[in-house]
Amino acid sequence: MSIVPQTVFVGLDYHAESVQVCVLDRQGKQLANRSCRNEWRAVQQVVGRVCGKEVPVQAAIESCCGAANLADELISCAKWSVDLAHPGYVARMKQSPDKTDYSDARMLADLERVGYLPRVWLAPEEVRELRRLVRYRQTLVQEQRTLKLRIGAALREARQHPPRDLNAWTKAWVAWVRSATHLSPNARLVVERQLARLAALRQEIQEVEELLEEQTQHDPLVQKLRAQPGIGLITAATIRAEIGRFDRFRSGKQLARFCGLSPRNASSGQRQADAGLIKAGNRQLRTVLIEAAHRLMRYDERWLKLNHKLRFRGKPGSVVAAAVANRWVRGLFHQMQPANLAA
Repeated sequence: MSIVPQTVFVGLDYHAESVQVCVLDRQGKQLANRSCRNEWRAVQQVVGRVCGKEVPVQAAIESCCGAANLADELISCAKWSVDLAHPGYVARMKQSPDKTDYSDARMLADLERVGYLPRVWLAPEEVRELRRLVRYRQTLVQEQRTLKLRIGAALREARQHPPRDLNAWTKAWVAWVRSATHLSPNARLVVERQLARLAALRQEIQEVEELLEEQTQHDPLVQKLRAQPGIGLITAATIRAEIGRFDRFRSGKQLARFCGLSPRNASSGQRQADAGLIKAGNRQLRTVLIEAAHRLMRYDERWLKLNHKLRFRGKPGSVVAAAVANRWVRGLFHQMQPANLAA
C-alpha cells in the first residue's frame, strides 16, 4: 500500500537577485528557511532537499514586479500550486513590527497553510502581454497631453491667440503656430521641437493601436465588448487587460468596487453623507470607464434617461457619469460570463 506524501507549504519572499524560501509541514513545523538564487530550479531544489521532489507543494509569493513570471515557471515546470498574495494585506496581518526576509517568507507559508492568504489573481501570460501594450499606450498619451500643455503655455506667455475659426491641434492650427505667431527665437525653437515630438508621438500611438487591433481581433471577450454601444478598441482592450476574466469576481458589485466605481460612505452619527468614489482601484481603468459612461449617455436610450433623471434631482455631471459607469459595469459582469461568451 503506497503512502500519499503530505503537502508542504512554501512561502517565497521575492527579490530581483534572490528568493527567501520557507517550507512548513501541515502541522506548521518549519522544515527549511533559506535564501537561493532567483531561478525556479534553485527554489525547487531547496524544497526537494528537505521533503523530496514528489511531495505536493502549495506555495505563496507576494505580488510584485517579476513575481508573476516566477510563479508561472513554478506552475508549468515544477508542477506546484502557486498563489499570489496581496503585499499590503500580508503586511497588515503580520504581528511583528520587524521586517526580515526570514520572517516574511515564514508568514507567507503559514498564511498559505491555514488558508488565510489574501490572494491576488495571477493573470495568464497573454493578459499580461496585453496589459504591457495598453499601459505603454497610456504613457504615450500622457506624454502627448503634457506636450500640448507646454505648447499652450508658451503661446499664452507670448500672448498669442489663434483665429476664432481654427480648432486647436488641427493641421491648420499647427500651421498657424509655426508661421503666424510672434514668438521669441528660443520660444520658437522650443515649440518647434515640441511639435515635432508631438507628431512622432501621434505616429507611435497609431502604431500601438494597430498592434492592439491585431492582437485582440480573435479575442471573444474583446469582440463582445466592442459590440456594446459606445465601446471602441481602446476601452475594450483596457477592460480586457486590467480585468482579465469577469468570472473571477463573485458579483457585479465586487467588480465595480475593483474598478473604483463604488461610492464611499462618510456617514457619522445622524449625518448621512458620501465622499465621492473610493480611492482604491486602477486609475486608468476607472478613467476609461468614466469616459465610456459619457459616450453611453449620448448613444444609449437607457443611460440617457438615467442621465436626465439624476440631473433633474440636482446631481452634478461627474456624479451622474460615475453612477452610469457603476451600473453599466455591474450589468456587464453578467453579460461577460464564460457561458454567455460561448453562446
